[in-house]
Amino acid sequence: MAEKAGELRLSAVWRDFCENLAHAGEILDRPSAPGTAIDQAEGLRYLSRLTRTALNMLVDSSDPDFPRIFLLTDDTIKIGADNPDNLYQQIVVRGDREYRITGNRNSVPYFSIGSKANRYAIDGTMASTGEIELAGMTFGPDGSFEIIASKAQKPGNWLPMADDTTLLIIRQTFNDKSKEVAADVRIERISEGPAVPAILTPQAIESQLNGAAAWVRGTANTFADWSQWFMEQPNRIYDGKDQAVYQRAGGDPKIWYGHIYYDLAPDEALVITATPPKCRFWNFQIDNWWMESMDHVNRKVWVNGAQAKYEEDGSVILVCADKDPGYGNWIDLSGHRKGTGLWRWIEASEHPVPQCKIVKL
Repeated sequence: MAEKAGELRLSAVWRDFCENLAHAGEILDRPSAPGTAIDQAEGLRYLSRLTRTALNMLVDSSDPDFPRIFLLTDDTIKIGADNPDNLYQQIVVRGDREYRITGNRNSVPYFSIGSKANRYAIDGTMASTGEIELAGMTFGPDGSFEIIASKAQKPGNWLPMADDTTLLIIRQTFNDKSKEVAADVRIERISEGPAVPAILTPQAIESQLNGAAAWVRGTANTFADWSQWFMEQPNRIYDGKDQAVYQRAGGDPKIWYGHIYYDLAPDEALVITATPPKCRFWNFQIDNWWMESMDHVNRKVWVNGAQAKYEEDGSVILVCADKDPGYGNWIDLSGHRKGTGLWRWIEASEHPVPQCKIVKL
């Protein structure tokens, strides 16, 4: 009887997880959410993608004593206006541990690691508790590096952590992923701790599953809230929030984020113009309402400073349309008439706001 009771309890745990996960579907029924077939289909797929990365992060990669580098997003898992020019890697950690991160920078032009207090499942924030970036690091003659991540300051390359640090985010940004080589990165815990991972218990997996379901719901609602903000000022770069809002959600403090909500008639295109200041990097991408980047493997849905065609005065013209109208830098709307987009300036001397207008085709 005891064994049977245990089976019943475990099946109830699984049902609870499925019910908690189902609550994330509330975003599909928001009055502000788009009702078109493509947007609803992408919304369903989006929740499945969030679930996939949540289980990877909070079940299979969740032990801070045996840290594992994993991809938060890739060419199919997309979250919060993920950058097509980026490689996003994450590591679950604890603030009372110390870690050694080693590797080789290779030829990636922008490489940063931020320590974060990940509270997406609670209040939609991921505040920075420390940052280190390639330009502030020292390297060996062969491009090798070592970083210590800890609360106490260390000599050399040091990534600060805090009591509430739970996650490290590695951002690698490329001008051209086909030509530049990503940094090799490894991590190990160097503070005291167990020699082998603990044996899994029903209580542990229950906690992990509940955490994953809460993260999916929290993440989905965070970015649905953002889309609703941007809808208040359609077809222009949104200025209703300051940059601190984006930093608290895990943004890189060296990046200026300019979000937009576009709303176009069938015969209209969105034209964006800007004169790039002196900066390390810039790009613009088109996203759907769920704030997923579009298919950047098979479609031209973004442009960056290294790829762009410039005007004689140094400005750039971007045209977001269903088909290339033959001027400017074309960005494929990928069947969408409404959605979001994001302009980034990285380490810019100033942050001019790109100008937007709607044109008839």
